[in-house]
Parts: sequence; structure tokens; C-alpha cells
Amino acid sequence: MKQYGTEPIKPSEITPEDKYINRRQFMKATGIMTAAAFLASCAPKTPAAVGEAGATSIATAASDVLTSPEGEALTSFENIAGFNNYYEFSLSKDKPAELAKDFPTRPWTVEVGGLVNNPMTLDIDDLISRYEQEERVYRLRCVEAWSMVIPWTGFPLHKLLKDVEPMASAKYVRFESVFDPDNMRGQQTPLYPWPYTEGLRVDEAMNDLTLLATGLYGKPLPNQNGAPIRLAVPWKYGFKSIKAIMRIDLVEEQPDTLWNTIAPNEYGFYSNVNPEKDHPRWSQSTERRIGESGRQETLKFNGYADQVADLYKDMDLDVYF
Repeated sequence: MKQYGTEPIKPSEITPEDKYINRRQFMKATGIMTAAAFLASCAPKTPAAVGEAGATSIATAASDVLTSPEGEALTSFENIAGFNNYYEFSLSKDKPAELAKDFPTRPWTVEVGGLVNNPMTLDIDDLISRYEQEERVYRLRCVEAWSMVIPWTGFPLHKLLKDVEPMASAKYVRFESVFDPDNMRGQQTPLYPWPYTEGLRVDEAMNDLTLLATGLYGKPLPNQNGAPIRLAVPWKYGFKSIKAIMRIDLVEEQPDTLWNTIAPNEYGFYSNVNPEKDHPRWSQSTERRIGESGRQETLKFNGYADQVADLYKDMDLDVYF
């Protein structure tokens, strides 16, 4: 079986559902692979924590796994839903699934404003029904040097942005997550500047790969994976894909983002996957795929260079990391 990390991604991996596994196969897949163990985080647990990423791996209990159209194995639903970085709930990867199970995602509204001609405030269910939901298989590469292959459901962000009509002065898109410390106990810590915020340049946000995800494996998005709506930007490290979005603003100045604010020397604003630019505390040249053994080569832009490299053709990616 061909493994991720050996060659660039194919355009067929980003097309809607008729080009790859349908919902019925997604549902079947949930029973194929199970985790042998859920491991504690190898990420920094506080801004000053230290450690080596990628020291351990998760084994699967089955040898027959569902694959993408290009022959590459999808990460099991159990691993995607059970191995989560979600510091709003816990610093450990195995705890958000339990801690988030009763998190309220209805009612929920998403406000889109800032430098736009047509601001909107949309109920989450109206938002989901307004835009045709597509299914796309994307790699997810964590800055901690682990990765997954996830079958998302959602819609391209550019569809929403076109509807709100950005002004010419809008250069960036700022995203803000929910702030709910009563239900997200991790937000009670003063170590992080809550709520979680992230940002993209407008041209990055308008790229067709940039997805507002509302589900995975043909099911509604699990709470621990960022329900009811999150970002999926597959050529960037996973922390750029903000969860539980409540506000999107078009702005003129580069917005502050949570991880870039905490440790700008470790977590750049762009955070494009770059195997040639090591994290200060570990190499980014290889990654461990959750649910598989061993390590594999990391690809520039996570394998999406054909679709996004032109966005950065005049930038030194070791400086603008």
C-alpha cells in the first residue's frame, strides 16, 4: 500500500464525494480500526514546557483499513475522535472526548463582520443548510510531528466570504472561538489568552482548499473535534485549524493569534508545513501517522504545494514561518 509522505497529493483527493468513498463506506469504516491506547500529549503543556514530539505511536487492532482513492489509509474514526488537542477542555489528548461530550453546541450562531459590505449572523443549522456540504479527504499534520488522514464534511470558506462581500481594505481574516469557561474548564486557566483566535490572509482564506468543517466520516462533527464548526487548512500545522468558531472578521492588520502570541519563536503566524524548518525543540522532517507504526517523510505544504505554493512565491519561508 502506498503511504502518505512519498509523493505529492493528487487533485482527486480534494474533490467532492463522488470522487472517493461515499457516506456508507465512511460509516462502515468506524468499526474497522481501534486504538490500542490513547497517549498523553507530547505538546507543550504550558508555554514554558519542554519535550520531544513524536516519541510514541498508537497501534491499530486491524490489518484491513479503509483507504482513500489514491490507496492511502484513512485514520480510524476512533483515533480521530479520541486523540485530540483541545486545551479548552484538557492538556491531555485522551480526555477531551469525555470532558466535551455534554458541551452545548445548540443554540449556536456564527457572526461574520468587520470590513465587509454585507455582515451576517447565521444560526449554525441555517449556515449548514445554506451551503452545499462536500466530503473531502485531507491530511492533518500537527506541529508536534504527528499526522492523520481525515474525511471531512463541510464547505469552502470562500463561499461564505463572497456572500459577505469583503471590502478592498480587508487583508486578513480573523477567527474567534467560543469562550465558555463554565463548560470548558481549560479556559479557567490564566496561562492562555482565551478565547482561541486564529487568522489567515484573505488569499489563503479564499483558496478552495480552506474548508469550514461541520462533520467527519459522514457524521456531525464530534464535540472534541471542534463542533459545531471548525476550520480545516490542510497545508498548515493543525493548530491553525481553529475549533468551535463563533466569529469571523475581515480586518486590515494581521490579527493576533493565540499560539503566536504565547511563543512567536515557535509558532509563526503562517505555520505552513515545512520539513526544512525545524521547530526549536524537535525536527519537522518526519512524522508519525496516528494508527500506524514507524515514521514517514513530511512533505512541503503537507503535500499541497501544487495548490498553494504560489501564495508564498515571494516569501522566505524560514523567516515567515
